[in-house]
Amino acid sequence: MWDYTPIVKDHFLNPRNVGDIPDADAVGEVGSLACGDALKLYLKLDESKDKIVDAKFQTFGCASAIASSSALTEMVKGKNLDEALAISNQDIADFLGGLPEEKMHCSVMGQEALEVAIAKYRGHEAPVHSHDHDHGPAYPDQEGTVVCKCFGITDVFLKKVIETNRLTTPEQVTHFTKAGGGCGGCIPKIKELIDEVMGARPEEPRKRPEKLSNMKKMQLIQEVLERDVRPLLWADGGDLELIDIDGSKVQVAFRKACAGCASSGNTARMVEIKLRDLVAEDIVVEEVPA
Repeated sequence: MWDYTPIVKDHFLNPRNVGDIPDADAVGEVGSLACGDALKLYLKLDESKDKIVDAKFQTFGCASAIASSSALTEMVKGKNLDEALAISNQDIADFLGGLPEEKMHCSVMGQEALEVAIAKYRGHEAPVHSHDHDHGPAYPDQEGTVVCKCFGITDVFLKKVIETNRLTTPEQVTHFTKAGGGCGGCIPKIKELIDEVMGARPEEPRKRPEKLSNMKKMQLIQEVLERDVRPLLWADGGDLELIDIDGSKVQVAFRKACAGCASSGNTARMVEIKLRDLVAEDIVVEEVPA
């Protein structure tokens, strides 16, 4: 169960500004029901057509999506359009007292809906998103190449989110955008985008520690699996789950394309070699049936 703040719970159980505005001046719609999250944001402006006097939303999604949408509508009221555009997804999360990293994509969706609504109102091109992931992005971007085919997310959108939130790992990108959370085939490209945006940093040679406490050994095993093993499996559409660590015995279960694969024994051996190289030479990897 997610560890939600009291503010998130309040905005989920008692969401503000739910509904539509029939005579809205600006409407922004992002997401896809096929992806599991969708948001439609309505804005009403004052007579000067610059200040937001009302905002409402309709959303299909989880508690974080509802809470983020509710928070956004409260945050934009009373702001002019440029001030509203300055609201980042991190601002939305901060307003809620924080969101689990795995749910940050909900705050990103709110920010995107706001940008789309204002862009369309100002007459800027803001293509309507496609619900068919093979023919368009799930989030609207004016340009770019689709990187994640499962969720239809483009390189332009990913680079923006990486830069804004200072993301450094593919797992973080998945938490913020869902990209890579399907088949995992786009993980290598996501890593390239991270290097492009954040700057590639040469890795220092890593050596196996000479002495490890039991706790440190367990932590290092988990780090190696996350950093060195899982990205390799993602690239082939597979994955693994750490089941248990008992001394030097590491139990893993293969998931997705790796589950039931005829070569899973070789994959387990590869995992074992990697752990022996970087953690301890006595480690034995045992595959647990999926």
